[in-house]
Amino acid sequence: MNSSIARIQVKQSLLLKNAINVPRRCMAAKTEDIGTHTGQKWQSDDYRLARFMNAPKQVNKNWAVKLIAKVPPKQVADRIVWCDGGSGAEGHPRVYINLDKPGDHSCGYCGLRFIKKDSH
Repeated sequence: MNSSIARIQVKQSLLLKNAINVPRRCMAAKTEDIGTHTGQKWQSDDYRLARFMNAPKQVNKNWAVKLIAKVPPKQVADRIVWCDGGSGAEGHPRVYINLDKPGDHSCGYCGLRFIKKDSH
C-alpha cells in the first residue's frame, strides 16, 4: 500500500513540475486579440480569452472571400450560364445567371464570376 502511495506522489510531483514550465497568459495582462473573418474580436479583459492561455488563438488568414476574388471571371459566349460550384457533394444547387447586362456577374452560392465575351 505504501509503494502505491509513493508512486502517486511521484506522479503528482512530476505533473506539478511540468505544469510550471507551461507558458500561461494572465488575464490581467493587456493583450490584443486577433480578429476572425467574421470580425469577432474581444476586449483584452474578456473571460472568453481564457481558452487561449496555453496556446495562441489560431486564425486562418485565407478567407474564402479573398480567395475567390483572386479567381478571374470566366468569359463565355452565351447569354445565360449555369453554375453548380463543382460536381456532386462538392458543389451547390445549379443556378442560372443572366449575362445580358454589362460587367461581371457572380454566383450567389460560391462567388465565381462570369462575363460575356464581346462578339463584335
